[in-house]
Amino acid sequence: MSAYIIRRVAAGIVVLFVASFLTYLLVAESGDPLASLRANPHVTQATIAAARSRLGLDHPLLDRYWLWLSHFVRGDFGRSTGGQAVEPQLWQRLGVTMKMVIPATLIAAIVAIALGILGAVRQYKVDDNVSTALAYIFYATPVFVLGILLKDFFAIKVNNAVGHTVLYTVGDNTPDFTGGTGARLLDDVQHAILPVLTLVLVTYAAWSRYQRASLLDVLNSDYVRFARAKGLSWRRVLLRHALRNALIPITTVIALDFATIIGGAVITEIVFGWEGMGQFLLGGLQGPLTPDVNTVQAWLVITAAIVVLFNLIADILYAVLDPRIRYG
Repeated sequence: MSAYIIRRVAAGIVVLFVASFLTYLLVAESGDPLASLRANPHVTQATIAAARSRLGLDHPLLDRYWLWLSHFVRGDFGRSTGGQAVEPQLWQRLGVTMKMVIPATLIAAIVAIALGILGAVRQYKVDDNVSTALAYIFYATPVFVLGILLKDFFAIKVNNAVGHTVLYTVGDNTPDFTGGTGARLLDDVQHAILPVLTLVLVTYAAWSRYQRASLLDVLNSDYVRFARAKGLSWRRVLLRHALRNALIPITTVIALDFATIIGGAVITEIVFGWEGMGQFLLGGLQGPLTPDVNTVQAWLVITAAIVVLFNLIADILYAVLDPRIRYG
């Protein structure tokens, strides 16, 4: 297993390198980062030359990429076209997004697996049909529509019923909050409930269908029928034999979707006014006039690293879920 992990990490580093190189070329060639300065008649040529030197634009493209890479491996993500250091913004935005994505992923996985098992065991029964209908509804509903509905109807009604604000609809925390640690944690939870619920509803819908289909396939396999014919109880067959194998496909889906949720959270962040990774990427792509290379590169590398990491975690979980899987 250790040799396999080392090979996967090495392959992941190569993937990160190739992806960062291609993205750097595309973003760097998409426009002139100094276009806003050149369009200002009050900006002198000396100021433009200084900005050009600061951003490294006085070097060939490949040299600029190598310069970026050499700084990146030392933990320096460079500066945005506005002159701010990218690294502090990156980690701050990543922390904001993780407050939404991590609990949403965990809750969605638990709900999806539970409802997937229920749907497979109770196939075509009333509860399975209701679960299926709800999953299709949430899966088909655009994220921004679901978020707005939760804000304008659910949150307002709850807050009015309680008599004070319980569910916050804007921001990830209260600005200038002065309470203690427990009060701060409660404030964060109250701000996170609606965006987390939004991501849970749109995410579990697809995952539950994967889990249901996977478990149905396993329950109809020959070895499950043979185990039942030997006299093993239905509960033992389901939990000890069928479920472990049925969890392998959903493990892959969750691992791959985790990084996708981070990037796709931009819509949820816009609806609820969170300044996270989605907004960070959006700001980098828009820039003053052209995409900000260092900002986009930072987002890409972190997201790609998360994809590689969670694929590795999924592969390790395969061996845990199915003892027949071994890596040489």
